[in-house]
Amino acid sequence: MRVVEAAGELFAADGYARTTLAKIAAAASVSPETVQGHGPKAALLIAALEYAAVGVTGEENVLNLEIGHKILAIDDFEEAIDFVVDTHVEVHERTALLALALVGAAASDAELDRYRSELLDSVTSQFRRTLGVYRDRGWVRADVAFEELVETAAILGGVETYLRLVHRNGWSPLTYRAWIRRMLVETVLVAPQSN
Repeated sequence: MRVVEAAGELFAADGYARTTLAKIAAAASVSPETVQGHGPKAALLIAALEYAAVGVTGEENVLNLEIGHKILAIDDFEEAIDFVVDTHVEVHERTALLALALVGAAASDAELDRYRSELLDSVTSQFRRTLGVYRDRGWVRADVAFEELVETAAILGGVETYLRLVHRNGWSPLTYRAWIRRMLVETVLVAPQSN
């Protein structure tokens, strides 16, 4: 993972175009051949992004990860929403600059452009899975089509929104956290009625 971590740090700091395999090798204290063994540069960016996000690469279902186990285990509405929002913000803090590198690279690399589309679909699927769990608990609005709620959550919680509000508009991650929590509760979720 040393190579993937070094690649991630360089992609986030310097962007995709300015990060070379030689720089990654130097940062990871390995040979260029070792870096090449991890695949082409595009594969390193993909691995770095996935590893930074959830600590593994290639997992398609968030519910199979430790994060997902907690989503399934927490049955208190407020605690569950706080956990999901906190995790969401932490992932964005670790991956936002890598996401910018991906957007820049996707403009000129067909493989990364395809991956970016797949990543957007995957993020939407993760929201669908999480909201499915919450729908089964009665925590999701029933007056709006479920797929519309999934898309709303995916747009509100997307890295593009985070980048706009935190990196462009200067919001603190704490301000963003309060906003995303409020938006999800007001537009997608329904707090259970207390007796």
